[in-house]
Amino acid sequence: QVQLVESGGGLVQAGGSLRLSCAASGIDFRRIAMNWYRQAPGKQRELVASITSIVSGGSTNYADSVKGRFTISRDNGKNTVYLQMNNLKPEDTGVYYCNTGTTSGNYWGQGTQVTVSS
Repeated sequence: QVQLVESGGGLVQAGGSLRLSCAASGIDFRRIAMNWYRQAPGKQRELVASITSIVSGGSTNYADSVKGRFTISRDNGKNTVYLQMNNLKPEDTGVYYCNTGTTSGNYWGQGTQVTVSS
């Protein structure tokens, strides 16, 4: 059974930093790409950052709105993907979700709330 469990959200002032973690189980972590999405109140869920599998080189991609501020990384020994978020802005507020897709399905974590105060 595939499980994704996020942690690390919280309340932070604008300009601050947070690091989100997503622990994966029940899946061959090294062979899958991982994504971070977020959903702000009243808005659609949007892709924030992605990282390919280690087999594919572990390359990263970011939404324009977070480039230069957010960094996605993975620790294949711990089956964990991270999202380091620096210089946070109020518009970064939302629920952040970890996601991956395989031939057997598309999987989501339960989400972790990030709130950035101005």
